[in-house]
Amino acid sequence: METKPTEISSSKMFEGYNKRYKHFSPTLGCSMTFHIYFPPSPSPSHKFPILYWLSGLTCTDENFIIKSGAQRAASTEGVALIAPDTSPRGLNVEGETDSWDFGVGAGFYLNATQQKWKNWRMYDYVVKELPQLLSENFPQLDTSKASISGHSMGGHGALTIYLKNLDKYKSVSAFAPIVNPINCPWGQKAFTNYLGNDKAAWEEYDATCLISKFHNVSATILIDQGEDDKFLHDQLLGHKFQEACKSVNVPLLLWLQPGYDHSYFFISTFIDDHIRHHAKALKL
Repeated sequence: METKPTEISSSKMFEGYNKRYKHFSPTLGCSMTFHIYFPPSPSPSHKFPILYWLSGLTCTDENFIIKSGAQRAASTEGVALIAPDTSPRGLNVEGETDSWDFGVGAGFYLNATQQKWKNWRMYDYVVKELPQLLSENFPQLDTSKASISGHSMGGHGALTIYLKNLDKYKSVSAFAPIVNPINCPWGQKAFTNYLGNDKAAWEEYDATCLISKFHNVSATILIDQGEDDKFLHDQLLGHKFQEACKSVNVPLLLWLQPGYDHSYFFISTFIDDHIRHHAKALKL
């Protein structure tokens, strides 16, 4: 099976290119797609720092690339964008498409320990397989200079992956992240099914729990949260992470944005701030 990525589409945007690739993932046991936005290159030998974007529930690798408008700032700042998918696909595990918040499109960026969901290893795919694939196949990318961001479930992924791999990423940001999944319905449903009933295993994928262990951050954590987000008070729980950061003196910028909801209208309004936040950290 073809583990090398094959280009399946290309579109010019802000003098750079959105390119979509397909490859077989040994980590997940299925074919996967991902997007790269390549900014315009100043010279043939130039290498771009990269920003990983992790998307939310129900999304594919396309949502961010099509809806966010992040390419404008990425082009100006000279940062490549990497957008993977949100779960394995096409494995036909019983029940994988029964609900929108679990299974396909809902990988939660963890390594499942329950046998039925053994292919759901998005943590290893994002942290290990994808960076290696990029460094081996795209000489124009500098995978040693990477930052990570995401939305909702992907914001949870970005924060937890960053905190557990502070040596691998220069900075982190998130839009409306699920910061305390052990205490919200989305997280409890996903963790019970993927990880079983061992609550200690759940805490390994909860940013609010992790910050007390991994708080030697090199850059301020940036979070944008819409105040009119219908998921704010029962699913996202941003104040829990804010309190946890405060207790270990972690620099956090939590911007509450009046009137904004959970959608890509909100993301596209503030994405430039996030691209610049990461560009600054990546160029240090």
